[in-house]
Amino acid sequence: MQHPIIAKREITQYILKRFGIRMNKKLGQNFLIDEGIIAGIVNTAKITADDVVLEIGPGIGTLTQGVLETGAQVYAVEIDKKLLPVLEHTLEGYDNLEIINADILKTDIKELIGNRSFKVVANLPYYITTPIIMALLEEDLPITQLVTMVQKEVAERMAAVPGSKIYGALSVAVQYYSKPEISFIVPPNSFMPSPEVDSAVIVCDIYKDKPVKPVDKKAFFQVVKAAFGQRRKTLTNSLGLLGLPKDEVRELLAQAQIDGRRRGETLSLQEFKILADILVLKK
Repeated sequence: MQHPIIAKREITQYILKRFGIRMNKKLGQNFLIDEGIIAGIVNTAKITADDVVLEIGPGIGTLTQGVLETGAQVYAVEIDKKLLPVLEHTLEGYDNLEIINADILKTDIKELIGNRSFKVVANLPYYITTPIIMALLEEDLPITQLVTMVQKEVAERMAAVPGSKIYGALSVAVQYYSKPEISFIVPPNSFMPSPEVDSAVIVCDIYKDKPVKPVDKKAFFQVVKAAFGQRRKTLTNSLGLLGLPKDEVRELLAQAQIDGRRRGETLSLQEFKILADILVLKK
């Protein structure tokens, strides 16, 4: 360990005071102060010196430090300019680190990392969790695994199964690209300041071969969006959002052998694929 462990309340308080840093609520900044959680994330991701890791929002370097200690090559993307001098100080001496001041949603990750396979490790701000996760999944990047800390409720939605009340469009999208599994729960007192809700570390193992292969991916997600667009409505009604007359919706469901009285949250990925493929063939 090249520096004192950052993931302690007194060390974090010292760093913030020394650099005059105030938490930016707009950026959803909550700093980890539990070294056991850091170790848990690193162990969950099974990071080794052979890995390339993309970290999103390193903050003052708390999680970054834990990842760097494995010997992995780390690319840390931080949007807050005020934190750059902090990171240069807290992570000084690590030659396996590159810090990038940028918005991850506007960053060309392929240009940054190249064609190498990599893992994503991040403590994601609550307010922008879903856009970041979906951007990473949809870009067809050589990611092998996403290990992210998110709001517990979001993690549960990502891993939800058909038939549950929280299964929705996010569940389908994440499970189309990966196999999600909640690793462990992180209580509010692990952060400074403490959020009002629990967090969770969720692991998404990216599929090399997707579990379903629709004829048209765009049509697949259009069907998913329509099915969940009006959650309380039956598929006969909600699929009208596809712009089809009700009689055509009934025909579509009949061909797919799906009861129109069902709701979107009961459909499996395979059933969404069947509906989308029939829709494409009808055009």
